[in-house]
Order: sequence, then structure tokens, then C-alpha cells
Amino acid sequence: MKTSADVYVAACPSRVALELIASKWTLLILPALAEKKRMRNNELMRRIGGVSQKMLTQTLRDLERAGLVLRIDHKTVPPWVEYGLTPLGRSLSRTLTSLDRWVEKHQAELNGGAR
Repeated sequence: MKTSADVYVAACPSRVALELIASKWTLLILPALAEKKRMRNNELMRRIGGVSQKMLTQTLRDLERAGLVLRIDHKTVPPWVEYGLTPLGRSLSRTLTSLDRWVEKHQAELNGGAR
């Protein structure tokens, strides 16, 4: 059974990556992290808007496991944790910036098609 390159096959490894990348919050978190070298959790929440603490934490953990986000724990009291992009995350963020530009360019057409 072929599973390595066919995203239409449920067992395709790249399908899991696509599901993570296409997540609503991933599409907002990565560009937000690209704006600064590092961001704290509350700063990310303010920047993104509308994301719950639970969803932000879950998405950041998923992105960390995927090697896109780096979690920096300063081991202080009170806790001080920051997040930043890995080189892989920066690479993906540049791709998402291109996607964002495309959406901005075609916004009227996209909105007109949703009838």
C-alpha cells in the first residue's frame, strides 16, 4: 500500500503535517511569532485575539512537537516561558506570508463567492 507521497491516502505522513499547518490557530500563531524573536504566552493571546488559553497552549505544544516552535523556559519563580520560531518554523512562516498576501489580493473575490 502506497502511503509516502499520496495525501489522499489516510495513512500518508504528510497529511498529518498538512492538518497541523492548516489549523486556524497555526495560521495565526506562526506569523505572530515571526514578528518578534520571542513572545510570552499572554503576549501571543493579545496579538492573536479570540484564542482561548487552552487552545493556544495545545497548539503551541503541537507546533513544538512538530519542530516549528521553540519553548524557552527560564526556570524562574514566577514562571517565565517564551516561544520563538525554529529555523523550520521561520521557513514555514515565510510561506504563510505569501499565502496571506494572496488572500489579501483576492479578498473581494473570495467574499463574493460565499453566497
